[in-house]
Amino acid sequence: MAGRAKLRAARELGRKAEEFLRLYHGEEPAAGDLDSRLTAVRAEIGDTGTYQHTSAELAFGARVAWRNSNRCIGRLYWRSLQVRDLRHVTEAEEIAEECATHLRIATNGGRIRPLISVFAPDAPERRGPRIRNEQLIRYAGYRAADGTVTGDPRTADITGLAARLGWSGGPRTAFDVLPLIVEGVDDKPRLFDLPSDAVLHVPLDHPERPWSAQWGLRWHAVPAVSDMCLEIGGVCYGAAPFNGWYMGTEIGARNLADVDRYDLLPRVADSLGIDTGSVRSLWKDRALVELNRAVLHSFDRAGVTLADHHTEAERFLQHLDRERRKGREVQADWAWIVPPMSGATTPVFHRTYDDRVLSPGFVRHPREAADGASYA
Repeated sequence: MAGRAKLRAARELGRKAEEFLRLYHGEEPAAGDLDSRLTAVRAEIGDTGTYQHTSAELAFGARVAWRNSNRCIGRLYWRSLQVRDLRHVTEAEEIAEECATHLRIATNGGRIRPLISVFAPDAPERRGPRIRNEQLIRYAGYRAADGTVTGDPRTADITGLAARLGWSGGPRTAFDVLPLIVEGVDDKPRLFDLPSDAVLHVPLDHPERPWSAQWGLRWHAVPAVSDMCLEIGGVCYGAAPFNGWYMGTEIGARNLADVDRYDLLPRVADSLGIDTGSVRSLWKDRALVELNRAVLHSFDRAGVTLADHHTEAERFLQHLDRERRKGREVQADWAWIVPPMSGATTPVFHRTYDDRVLSPGFVRHPREAADGASYA
């Protein structure tokens, strides 16, 4: 039975590899002879149960994975993604060091660079490394005995996991950076603090209110997703942190505003003297706009790249047009493409999209903590 399962897996991998290689050779004229590459890959799969991408194939696959990201509105610049080929890196400590390097390169003094760092892939007899953090930079969520959370409630479970693995915690502010939790090849989860020079924080102030001084309000500059698998031609790169740059509403209308995150709208309304006695006053809407004004104002003041939702919606239409001229239809998840604030005022609202999942792509695997308990 095991032999049959391996044969089926090899056939499926061969099918996916051929699909990817035909895509790659079809879009990249300098790729070389397709037939000879297919022959070599089939032989490699037959011998080892897997195959290795060339550096050029890896870079193309990673960029197309961004192009295929149905939930991302910022795909116009998918070809600009810089790809760090770190497939030789398998050990947790070196992975953590390279993640810090990734953040320094991506931060780029505030001029954020789209970047992906690709570590060793999964193999038939060995799972590749994993980064358990949802993003390379997340703020801790300290859950008290009564269920209240200091910091980000979204990260309360992984903050608890970090504590079980030996993390003593930060100073217990609302914006303590979590350590990385990294598993190398054949390794248990290990903790690594991010160096302070790898994390750029932006103090957040309203144009007319000094919130950062009063509340310690801030957000980090680089949104580097780190718990997704980069799948290219059937090969899974389980540790492949990647980033573009933030859109303002991701911070101001979700991270800081959602009731199950930082839930700042009541505090913002009170700070600005807005009556919260009735929802018919639209106090939530007014506070949401002012919170997002603060995010845009603060990132601009700090000289850090940040898109606004109106500009990014226009860019997405440019992406649609550009791809269609290439004969490619763009897949998209409407609920994610439409901004979480003033959606009907943007041109992406008045459209429908095919949400079919394409490959290469970024996919999520079930996440399990070291002790077997889910922390998703």
